[in-house]
Amino acid sequence: MSFFKKLRGELIDIIEFLDNTQDTIVFRFERHNNEIKNNAKLVVREGQIAVFVNEGQIADTFSPGTYTLSTQNLPILSTLQGWKYGFNSPFKAEVYFVSTKNFIDQKWGTKNAIILNDNRFGMVEIRAFGIYTFKITDAPTFIKEIVGTNQQFTTEHIKEQLKSIIVTRFTDATGESHIPVESYAANLNELSEAIFNYMKGDFAVYGMDVTKFLIENISMPDDVKKEIFELSRLDKIDLDKLTKLKAAKAMEAAAENPSGTAGMGIGLGAGMTMAHQMTQAFANQNQNNQTPTPPPIPTGVTYYVVIESEQAGPFSKFELQDLVARQILKKDTLVWKQGLFDWGHAGDQQDLDDLWTMTPPPLPK
Repeated sequence: MSFFKKLRGELIDIIEFLDNTQDTIVFRFERHNNEIKNNAKLVVREGQIAVFVNEGQIADTFSPGTYTLSTQNLPILSTLQGWKYGFNSPFKAEVYFVSTKNFIDQKWGTKNAIILNDNRFGMVEIRAFGIYTFKITDAPTFIKEIVGTNQQFTTEHIKEQLKSIIVTRFTDATGESHIPVESYAANLNELSEAIFNYMKGDFAVYGMDVTKFLIENISMPDDVKKEIFELSRLDKIDLDKLTKLKAAKAMEAAAENPSGTAGMGIGLGAGMTMAHQMTQAFANQNQNNQTPTPPPIPTGVTYYVVIESEQAGPFSKFELQDLVARQILKKDTLVWKQGLFDWGHAGDQQDLDDLWTMTPPPLPK
């Protein structure tokens, strides 16, 4: 260090910090040998606190304002250095400027998926992210617990530690809330508030305060989302209509299958079986809301039907009703059942007459 630079450092008599960044939390004012002239000016701006440290010990603190440094306004430092009658020569001390503003738009997120046990879907992996805001409320504690001897301390230095605190609290809150996984999106505010209250104490230990905390999104694996969507739709669907729809779609898919008649029969059978299983699975869920309607009593007679020049079936009377409703089975459609010598028109079969004359029952009184 040159002589002039050393001299300039010893003659500094204004101590201040102009923050040109948005992320500096603590800045240590640098001077040669930490020497401060007697009656030097200390300028502390709004949003700052100045902390004097003597040989590792926290001494005096100054809120916003302009001060002339003397033993009168440095009582702790004077005691630590043993000044009985004031000082007229430069004295040594480290000066830290601590920002007390709100550090906004701090991002957090889960590095790894969090595993939760949901009552409906079992073990589920979720991820979450959001933002938070914090500020320093106890500058000496923050310097002692976090900063140490760093000359400049920014949000980058502490973000990982704060993220770990947040993720831990998020895991606890989601596990203890017992909110169904499909309801997380509708309860982001409630979860944010619960975690916000938890974090207050965690931040206070370091002389900090969290002033805002928000969960922006909670995500889960695609297969779980698909199950949630399907269940939500089923809760709103008329199961009788769903049965007919599944059966019709299965029949159409089989009709388009190049394997022909065999594919047609298999597709329809699979569709009817699936529809029947779904009806049984949700019967108990719907019994408190409506009285289930039993399917028609089977007649025991089944028909084969010619659909698009292909033989399909056999179909029960109930299944034939669905074909008529969808205009796949008409009076001139060729059908055959056991006991007939040859294929005949559906309209000529007496036991199928009620298919063409069916009308809704009278309204209940």
